[in-house]
Amino acid sequence: MTHYEHIEIATADTITTITINRPHARNALHGEAVAELKRAFRSFDGDPVARVGVIHGAGGAFCAGADLKQMSGDVNYEAWAGHSGGWLGAPLSKPLIAAVAGHAVAGGLGLALYCDIRIVDTTAVFGVFCRRFGVPMSDGTTVRLPRLIGESRAMMMMLTGRAVGAEEAQSIGLAAEVVPAGQSLQRAQALAAEIAQFPQRAMRSDRRSLLESRGLELDSALRLEARLAESAKRNEAQAGAARFAQGLGRHGADAND
Repeated sequence: MTHYEHIEIATADTITTITINRPHARNALHGEAVAELKRAFRSFDGDPVARVGVIHGAGGAFCAGADLKQMSGDVNYEAWAGHSGGWLGAPLSKPLIAAVAGHAVAGGLGLALYCDIRIVDTTAVFGVFCRRFGVPMSDGTTVRLPRLIGESRAMMMMLTGRAVGAEEAQSIGLAAEVVPAGQSLQRAQALAAEIAQFPQRAMRSDRRSLLESRGLELDSALRLEARLAESAKRNEAQAGAARFAQGLGRHGADAND
């Protein structure tokens, strides 16, 4: 396990778990914590062993966004996304799952949206709570939220700053699954293990096609899909078809590449 002052990284087999450890502040992120989380993301993405990441917050909250106490003395903070060094800009090269308990609000909502999948427990609360304080969203929320749940629902959340609980989050597509209180991390890690067992080239090329085809015309998107599939076709598909012919892997098991 790697310990920074505010962030912890633990890798078990091929699963990396990143923990935001500022429970006294509902895991709100100040400058030092942001720098550490950025390093943690780079470390996970560059780890040749790690295949899937899980991020969660310690102490019953996911992340309450930027630490407004620190921000009150510094209005020149850098955008978490969209800035040249924005750590919530380009997606990672591997899947990242958010295990959400408690508050995932303001920048914490942006962090959850950066992830590929959100597993939430019944205590989860999403919202643009920074609306109350005149702090704009510069973490990718205004771009990613409408793509995920639709412009009308996203506009309602962003203009009103209202809280969205776990069941509503699932019903509008913000959350993939709702689990009992205290079980989001366990479920996210189990899901990560399921994803990690599959041959990685095909999984990652399909993920990349989904992410990069947004906004493209149909023909361009299909050509992108075909181009991204080439590596997996050359390096995984034939061996996988051979395993299928031998009766292996037909129930999601024995999918190692």
